[in-house]
Amino acid sequence: MRLIIVSPLTLLLISAPMAALAASGTVTRTIHSQPSWVVATKQVEVAITRRGGHMAPVTFFRDSDHPVRPYHITPWQDEKPSAMPAPVLVTLRGDFFCLPFGGNSEPVVGEKHPPHGEIVGEPWKVLGTRRTGTVTTLTLDIETRVRAGRVTKELSLVDGENAVYTRHTLQGFSGRAPVGHHATLAMPEKEESVRIATSAFRWGMTCPSVFSDPKQREYQSLLPGAQWTDLTRVPVAWKGAPDADLTRLPARYGHADLVQLFNEPWDKTGGPAWTTATFTEQGYLWFALKDPSVLHSTVLWIENHGRHGHPWKGRNNCLGLEDVTAYFADGLAASTQDNLLTRQGIPTSLALNPTQPTFVNYIQGVAKIPSGFDVVQKLEFAPGAVTFLSASGQRVTIAVHHEFVRTGTL
Repeated sequence: MRLIIVSPLTLLLISAPMAALAASGTVTRTIHSQPSWVVATKQVEVAITRRGGHMAPVTFFRDSDHPVRPYHITPWQDEKPSAMPAPVLVTLRGDFFCLPFGGNSEPVVGEKHPPHGEIVGEPWKVLGTRRTGTVTTLTLDIETRVRAGRVTKELSLVDGENAVYTRHTLQGFSGRAPVGHHATLAMPEKEESVRIATSAFRWGMTCPSVFSDPKQREYQSLLPGAQWTDLTRVPVAWKGAPDADLTRLPARYGHADLVQLFNEPWDKTGGPAWTTATFTEQGYLWFALKDPSVLHSTVLWIENHGRHGHPWKGRNNCLGLEDVTAYFADGLAASTQDNLLTRQGIPTSLALNPTQPTFVNYIQGVAKIPSGFDVVQKLEFAPGAVTFLSASGQRVTIAVHHEFVRTGTL
């Protein structure tokens, strides 16, 4: 028997075959050891964990001969449970919203948050699933204790589209905090088979502190604190070695690195800020769209078998494309204090007002690409549609309500 939750919060017990037909409902399943809610349309199926609200697996083009599952699920998920260094690692998979984003190793005025905040490791509550026209929306929420407030997560699918629309509403919080999405993609083992591109950014910087600590059996390859303006020319740590090209991944096996890009504002990009990862051999690209006045930066977590402590054990190969307003992955203290980014005009935290909600709107999706489509060079925005132009001169247009990143409505 499967438990289905349908709006308005009516509980129905139906058999597993019947559950597969309830596309507008929310199926409860245990997926890779985690109880998860599942919502679907003909094109997309999304699972989101009860613990931490982690979104994966997500199946795009599920009605085709070649469905796409782009998100990473950590290799220890189906192993015997063991003590983890941080709650976020228990479920670590796909995309999840972080508040406060980062490691949070230092307390701030009596607040001591776990890495990426309570909301990535504590249970969420389902409020229901609603269907409005062509839009199906699953709503969850969580109340926090370290800093009191409520986060509401609305996850929407539109019939005929291969995109996931996410809206987080932050209510009741006081003070500043770093926030961000932690989208994490599964990576193939073949080097340089995934091409990375982003909208215009002012400049980029390698994490200025030690991101991967050899004392913890972790290793990094990029030069700490280096600033640059070209993603294809990022200094490495070894003297005399050629610069790293971060548009071609995976690369530098055995290392884990972190860099941050500082996005140009909306008026310079002509539309939402964007990030794409083209899986050339698999025939698709993944994309994310955001409002750069809310999420000002993009953090790249480049994990290529570079961590050997528990639970990593040298087996993790993934790419975090994390849209944030934060100071790298250092957390609340570093992001809310004066730092080298704020001194250059880069916001690293949002001001949260207990009487006025803060909204964070985000879009992730997948487009199928033809043979020869390589790295994305440009995006063109039309009403309800996005066109991806490749450096090789090919064009792919898909239906996406990109206006959502500003309006929050579909």
